[in-house]
Amino acid sequence: MAVKERVGTVVSDKMEKTVVVAVENRFPHPIYKKTVSRTTRYKVHDEDNRCQVGDRVRITETRPLSRSKRWAVAEIMTTKSGS
Repeated sequence: MAVKERVGTVVSDKMEKTVVVAVENRFPHPIYKKTVSRTTRYKVHDEDNRCQVGDRVRITETRPLSRSKRWAVAEIMTTKSGS
């Protein structure tokens, strides 16, 4: 089975070893054809607490780590400071 990956933005880093990542999904409305955007928030495991709010990250699906955590940070693509 293929590994699921998503790219999103960190919106909260207030928990220990966990960040909340918002992933935006854009698709055309089936009838009206207008582009609709839906945002899904994932609780993501961040072992080293390296992510900060505003970082762009790639996340991968993993085994259940807690009641609501099933994703882990694969890489930090861009940081809030832009590097």
